Amino acid sequence: MSNSDAYLRGILSVVARQAIPPDQLASQVGVGKTKLKQIEAYNLCDGSLTQGEVAKQLGIDSGNFSKTIARWSDDGLIVRTEVSGQMRPVHLYPISAAVIKKFEKGDPA
Repeated sequence: MSNSDAYLRGILSVVARQAIPPDQLASQVGVGKTKLKQIEAYNLCDGSLTQGEVAKQLGIDSGNFSKTIARWSDDGLIVRTEVSGQMRPVHLYPISAAVIKKFEKGDPA
């Protein structure tokens, strides 16, 4: 990652945290019975993996994950980038372990 890329990611993260606080982000990302798996997938969407690679790494059905990525994109929760002709999802910022623990306990975000 170049310095410019790192600076842009940092700016995006700071602005996104103000617009969408971590608890709200987690509740928008993780829905239904598989919310923890969805949050795990979201955190892997850092631009280093393709959508298919994320699904494969977590054992998620690629068709369902494609719909999840589309929802996240429509909701403004990810940005899709293209690297060497392959689309790679990039999250606004990773969801922290503390927020994930709330979800594991069943606490509302």
